[in-house]
Amino acid sequence: MRHPTDVLVRAGELAAAGQSFVLATVTRVVRPASTQRGDRALITSDGELVGWIGGACSEPAVINEALRALADGQPRLLLIRKPGRTGPTAADTIVVESSCASEGEVEVLIEPELPAPVLALVGDSPAAATLVDLAERIGWRVESQISARADAIVVASMGRVDREAIRDALETSVGYIGLVASARRGGVTLDDLRREGLPDESTARIRCPAGLDLGPSSQEEIAVAVLAELVAWRHSQGTIDPLIRELTEAVDPVCGMTVAIGEATQSSRHGELAFYFCCGGCRTRFEADPRQYVAAGDRRR
Repeated sequence: MRHPTDVLVRAGELAAAGQSFVLATVTRVVRPASTQRGDRALITSDGELVGWIGGACSEPAVINEALRALADGQPRLLLIRKPGRTGPTAADTIVVESSCASEGEVEVLIEPELPAPVLALVGDSPAAATLVDLAERIGWRVESQISARADAIVVASMGRVDREAIRDALETSVGYIGLVASARRGGVTLDDLRREGLPDESTARIRCPAGLDLGPSSQEEIAVAVLAELVAWRHSQGTIDPLIRELTEAVDPVCGMTVAIGEATQSSRHGELAFYFCCGGCRTRFEADPRQYVAAGDRRR
C-alpha cells in the first residue's frame, strides 16, 4: 500500500509517458469494511494496482473492471458486496458479489485515463501548419519526427521529402499514413516508390490524397479535411489502448470471483492446466488441495 499522494505522483508519471491507467476512488462504504471513503488506487494496463482500495476482497473486482474501462474508455460505478445481499442501486452501477467480502459494501468510481493520440506530421507547408494547430486544439499531441509511438502519420512536405518520409512511415505499424498531395502528384509518388521496389501491399497502406474529398480546396481547408478523416479513423478503431483489446478473464476456482488475467494475476498450475486467483489466500488454499477445486475452476491452458 502507498500513501494517497504516491498514487497521484504515479498517475502524473504515467500521463507524462503517454500510458493508459485507471484511477479508482472509494465513494461509499457500508461498514464493516477495510477501506474508507476517499481511498484511492491506480491500476495500470497490465493489471498492477498501486494504492489502497480495500484489500484482497475488493482488489480483483476493481482491477477487472478497470481493465474493462480501459477497453471501452468509459467510467463506471462498481459496487462490491456479499452474495445474496440486496438493496437500491443506481441503474448504471455494476454490482459484483464477492464471497470473501465482509458484511459491508464498497462502492468505487472507476475512471480510465487514456493518453492523447499522437500525430507525426512531416512538412512545413501551410496545410501542415494549420493541421498542427487544429490537432492540438482537439487534444492530439503532434510530433515532427516519425516514430513507432505515433498513432497516425501525415506527410505534407509538398514533394520535398515525400518519398523518404513515406518509406520511414511504412517501417512502422502505424494504422494511418496519409500523403497530402493532389491525386496526380500523389499517384506519381506512389508509382515511383513501386518502381523503387516497394510492394503493392505497402503502398496500399497510404491514404492519398489524405483527407476527406472536399473538391478544390485551400491549404487551410485541406488541413480541415485531413483532421476530419483522422478523427473518423480514430473513432473507427474502437478500443483506444491496444494492450487490453483482448481482455482475458478466468474464474477463481476457490471463491468463484471473476479475475482479469494479467502479469500481476495470482496463478498456479495443476498438471497441464493454469488456474487464476483473486488473491494469494485463494491460491494457497488451492495449492493445499488442488483436486478439491479443479472441477469448479475456469481452466485455461
